[in-house]
Formats: sequence, C-alpha cells, structure tokens
Amino acid sequence: MRRRFYRNLRAQLRDLRVLLKESWVSLFLLSCIVIAGTLIFHFFYPEPESAAHPSILESLHATFALIFFEVILEFPKQWYLQILYFIIPILGLAVVVDGVLRFGTALVNKQSRGQKWQVAMASIYNDHVIVCGLGKIGFRVILELLKYNRDIVAIEPDPDCQFIEKTKALGVPVLLADARRSESLIKANVEEADAIIPCTNDELTNLEIALDARELHPNIKVVMRMFDPDLARRVEKGFGIHTAFSTSSLAAPIFAAAAMRVNVKHSFYVGDQLLNLGELVIHPQSPLVGWSIDKLEDEYGLSLVSYQDEDNVVFHPEGDLKLGVGAKILVIADLQTLRHLHDQNKQPIPS
Repeated sequence: MRRRFYRNLRAQLRDLRVLLKESWVSLFLLSCIVIAGTLIFHFFYPEPESAAHPSILESLHATFALIFFEVILEFPKQWYLQILYFIIPILGLAVVVDGVLRFGTALVNKQSRGQKWQVAMASIYNDHVIVCGLGKIGFRVILELLKYNRDIVAIEPDPDCQFIEKTKALGVPVLLADARRSESLIKANVEEADAIIPCTNDELTNLEIALDARELHPNIKVVMRMFDPDLARRVEKGFGIHTAFSTSSLAAPIFAAAAMRVNVKHSFYVGDQLLNLGELVIHPQSPLVGWSIDKLEDEYGLSLVSYQDEDNVVFHPEGDLKLGVGAKILVIADLQTLRHLHDQNKQPIPS
C-alpha cells in the first residue's frame, strides 16, 4: 500500500510537471498581467497628492476582478489608468481562456489528453526502462518491473492491443508508434533511459529496435526477446548487446522437466550451463529425511536456496539444519541432478 501511494504521488507530481511545462507561457503571461496591474493600481491610483493609494491586497483584488469585467475601484480620471481598464480585461480573459482553463481541465480530466499527453509524460522520464511490444510477454515484463518500483515507458504499434488500457491504468505512458523508427525511441526519451526491452514476436524487429536504441544511446542496457538460441548467442557476442534471451531455449527445459515429473520453477543459463530452480517436498519414507543441508549439497553438487516447514521459511539455511518430513526445499541444479534427487526422494526405506 505504501509503495502504491508513493508511486501514485510521484505520478501526480510528474503529471503536474508536464502540465506546467505545456502551459507555462499562458501562466507566465497571466502572472505578468496580474503583477503589473497590482503595482500600477498600488502606486498610481489615485494621484500621489490625493488620498492614500490602495494597498497591495486591494490592488491585487481589483486586478483580478477587472480581468472578469468587474470594477472594484472607481473609473479613474488619468488617461493611462483608463487605458488599463480596457487592456486588462481583454488580455487577461484571453490568457485565462487559452491557458488557465485548459490547464485546469487537463489536470482534472487526464483521459481527454490522448496520445499527445502520453508523449509529454514520456519526455520527462529519466533512468527508466522502455518496453517495446505490449503482448502477453511485454505486459508481464511491465508488471515485474513495477514490483521493483521502476519507471517505464511502453511502445506499441497496434492501437487495438488489449493491454494498452491496462498498462495506462498502471500509470505507465504508452506511445502508439513503431519502435523501429528512431523518432519513436526519441519520443520515449531513449537518450535518458537506463534500459530497453524489445519483446515483440519478431526477432528481427527486436534486433532492429536494439541496434537503433544503441545508436541513440550507446550505453543503454539492452535485453532482447529471441527465439533462436544460436542467433541469440551471435547477437550477444557480435553486437555487444548485454543479454539476449531465447524464449524457446528457456521454455524447452521446463517442458522436459515437467514430462519427467520434476518440479522446475525457473530455468536460466550461466554461460553455456543451463541451471534450474527446482522444488522438492521431502517424502515421509525418503532416505533424505535427517540429512543435513551440507550433506545434501555435497552429495548432489547442488545449492539449496530455501527451506520451508510448518513454522517458517528460511533462505540460505545453515549447513547443519536437518531435512524433516514434509519440508519444502528449493534447490539450484542441472536437470539430471534434479531428476536423480527426485527419484531418490521417492525411494522407500528398505525393510
């Protein structure tokens, strides 16, 4: 709740900043009119040798009233003050109608600003992440980034994409544009961005977006969605892109593990080595019951991440902790090790 509150507060402040940036000319002109009218009334109405001049507050009130054709101070005899009675209402009301009312309406009704507003919001972001493609993968990436309280700008070419309104509802600006065009990346303020994630369904499009982003911002972090593992490896080495994930190579071991009844939660590469985060529940008749964490790690060459029993969850538990019946452990290992550990866990104790 607190994180959501601060995120909404930051969005509102950024919202106000964009409005001020768009309406500063009108607000500046209105300020000049009000200040000039106040000073003139205060120092020149009436003549110095007559009665006391209006106070600053009276002069300010008279100026505001005059903008809306209401006269507080009597019509003066001096010609230069008479001119003021005609100039202030004309200029003041024009500025109010053109800028101030538009500012107030835009502040209240954010939905009416359209794509222009999304571009304006994106232009003031910095150290943010640009997500290109609002399919299922792109939207889930945004949800994960929000958990880390990151600022995000999304780019999606299809105005009928089902995730556009959902993304906007999260406070993320969505630019309806082709991310392959440099001007689209510039509108997303790519030069001030920390990272870009091209995750469309076309890996050549992803590569084109990544190269354009790198040209505009050589130090930007690039994380690509790719399907061909060989191409992903070549892109990572040949173009200097930090990370190029192959979605097919990541999904394949999970499917294979599921077919072998190994509970794999996640898979990832360390160099060329594929590792898996697997979950195991200690069987009541398992030979593993009573083993220490140190013995389990040494015997199977794995790393235990967490240990959960009925009482609590322990991350990176001490090596002398004993495995109990029904305990749930998360381990990092290769698929063959996980399969062997799973088979061992299900073996009954010999009679």
